[in-house]
Amino acid sequence: MAWLILFAAGLLEIAWAVGLKYTDGFTRPFPTILTVGALAASVGLLGIAMKTLPLGTAYAVWTAIGTLGTVIVGIAIAGEPASALRLASVALIVAGVVGLKLAH
Repeated sequence: MAWLILFAAGLLEIAWAVGLKYTDGFTRPFPTILTVGALAASVGLLGIAMKTLPLGTAYAVWTAIGTLGTVIVGIAIAGEPASALRLASVALIVAGVVGLKLAH
């Protein structure tokens, strides 16, 4: 169950990271409220998952989900580049997370 909670926390990390772009420096109230809410929920779920998962593994997985998801959203929605080096770098992050999961 902790892994599912951690996955949900990672998805919320994607939401708040993407939401930051739409807050316009925290000057737009509705996007700001949604972003801060997603941030609080993400960190809260991370804390719950860390009750049973190792600190380093949980944090690395959480940030990796956020990183991977944010890069995908950036490419798909924000028109960011999908260069080979960028995608290879994301693949290295995923490989590292898989390694941490296997070592758990």
